[in-house]
Amino acid sequence: MEALFEVVVFLAIATFGAALARRLGLLAPILLVVLGLGLSFLPGFPHVRLDPDLVLVGILPPLLYVAALGTSVPAFRLNLRPILLLAVGLVIFTAFVVGTVVHLFLPDLPYAICLALGAVVAPPDAIAATAVARRVGLPRRVVTILEGESLVNDATALVLLRVAIVAATASAGSVSFGYVAQEVVVATGGGVLVGLLGVVVFGYLHKRTTDPLLDNALSLIVPFAVVFAAEAIHASGVVAVVVTGLGIGHKMPLLLSAASRLQTGAFWRLVQFLLEGLVFLLVGLQLPEVLQDLDEPTGRLVGITAAVLAAVFLTRFVWVFPATYLARLVPRVRQRDPATPVQFPIVIGWAGMRGVVTLAAALGLPLTLAGEQPYQRALFIWLAFAVIMATLLGQGATLPWVARRLKLTPDDPVADALSAATVQQQAGRAARERLDELAEGAPPAVVERLRGLVQSRTNLAWERLGGSDRETPSQAYGRLRQEMIDAEREVFRAARDEGRIPEEVLVRAYRDLDLEESLLRRESD
Repeated sequence: MEALFEVVVFLAIATFGAALARRLGLLAPILLVVLGLGLSFLPGFPHVRLDPDLVLVGILPPLLYVAALGTSVPAFRLNLRPILLLAVGLVIFTAFVVGTVVHLFLPDLPYAICLALGAVVAPPDAIAATAVARRVGLPRRVVTILEGESLVNDATALVLLRVAIVAATASAGSVSFGYVAQEVVVATGGGVLVGLLGVVVFGYLHKRTTDPLLDNALSLIVPFAVVFAAEAIHASGVVAVVVTGLGIGHKMPLLLSAASRLQTGAFWRLVQFLLEGLVFLLVGLQLPEVLQDLDEPTGRLVGITAAVLAAVFLTRFVWVFPATYLARLVPRVRQRDPATPVQFPIVIGWAGMRGVVTLAAALGLPLTLAGEQPYQRALFIWLAFAVIMATLLGQGATLPWVARRLKLTPDDPVADALSAATVQQQAGRAARERLDELAEGAPPAVVERLRGLVQSRTNLAWERLGGSDRETPSQAYGRLRQEMIDAEREVFRAARDEGRIPEEVLVRAYRDLDLEESLLRRESD
């Protein structure tokens, strides 16, 4: 009962923090971390120890899955080169640089355990990157690159971490190049295979399921089933979840009915909102746990912390600029990729926020090394926590300011509206042709009403291109229809209160009116 009460309290605080962030115009992840830090000092407030398995198996998979569902596969494929350079190349580069810096400060420790810490702090957080990038309103290509990086980099870091821990805890000479290669192939290749199998199996099940509730339940099962299957063969569960999410998300219009897509989309938005808020709150609440066993001289603690923070910050910029521009020296790459403004690598270099995966990986570090040799594990956990706080509160909080100072050119809304209107006109033409094929024998009034509906949708798409302050016909329709819907609701509610209709009739009527109002609001937005 007490544990359930604490969960409810944490969810309530996370919801309140997110609402407060929206009202104040702040980034919710930043405010929730600060809120968690403040609450951790309150006497009597529950101290929660973050379980690494809970994060890596219970929280990360659904968040990665919903992020992958919403990722454009064509855009991901188009930006595959910069995504892999960041998600694989930069993670490995950062891990070795940080590992070397730590080894210089702690030369008595095996290099493998220092490399393990480098792998822990190397990957920017998927949740933070997505939340901050979309909130800031960065150009679409930058958001695609950051989201793609955050989907893949955890897998690179966790595979490298696994190899480094084995090397640090195994006897001398037992870890060979062949073992490392085997681990990498099994983890990545196995994860891809399990992910593709997940697309086939769960795609088939979604296709055969017509009940939106069952589709919803199946969608919740997918990320966990894929992770468990991957871990059973020692493959990367992160890779498997991302591959499955990308595949099912790309095919979703063919797999799920309209009702299932609406309900599943609303369900995952709620899950994402609650889990993201809870995760950042829990990160802030870990401060007492992090400081509990820390026993280092202040001077050395400050020195090694500053060195690791500098390494984490600088390696991203050192990597991003050559990765962006050196590849363009190849004519084939230059012809295929559009020119990259200098603002893009700057903002991508600045968007290196770490999050809960880094902390969970740090808490999963071994207690002892090979031969039961102890090491400064508490110091390593502190360094990981310091990187999270510095990047979230430093880079994350200042990213909107950096984006404004760089004067990044946003995506042209007129171009988006023009392309949407062009495709909508083609869609309207296809709809009218199908109507003409099937109109024989149908009441003329019904056919004309359907023709008018198609025409109004096409007109609405073109009206979005207009820059006039005058009310368009579609806006007038939406305003007047909204008033009519409110009047209809009031009549049904009064009839229910007077006992003229049962509750079930009211619920059905409200559901239909709510759906229509939602469509009106979407078109208005």
